[in-house]
Amino acid sequence: MANGLFDYGRNLFARGEINWKQSGGSTIRAFMIDLTYYTADLANHQFLSDIPVTARKGNSGGSARADAPQLVLQNPVRGVCDALDIVFTGIPAGIILGAVLLFKDGGSDNASPLIFWQDTTTGIPLTTNGADITGEWSNGPNKIFKL
Repeated sequence: MANGLFDYGRNLFARGEINWKQSGGSTIRAFMIDLTYYTADLANHQFLSDIPVTARKGNSGGSARADAPQLVLQNPVRGVCDALDIVFTGIPAGIILGAVLLFKDGGSDNASPLIFWQDTTTGIPLTTNGADITGEWSNGPNKIFKL
């Protein structure tokens, strides 16, 4: 696979249903993904419910929406979406993580649309050791992604 936006998430941006802004924007969360349990399908997967709970790793290794750290969004410039670096706390040791998934928290797994998939970046795959994991977004011109 490669980094990319989920097609359904693109549609939500186009309709103004995802609001990526610093104050008053959508609640965007992230999971680390164990690729043993999930293969990305950017064209067909739409909601968090399409991602098996066994694949999702949030704070303390949890798989519930609330376990996924919330991004601190930065206002977009020229269609470039960015956020402060993110920290996943206390993921148990011995898990091999191969991707990061962003989604809009819609209040339930069936109402939380998938936005972005990243499996090609420095530092992943990684094997957890029980310590916190800091996800550093790119400082390049496209930051997390560009619409």
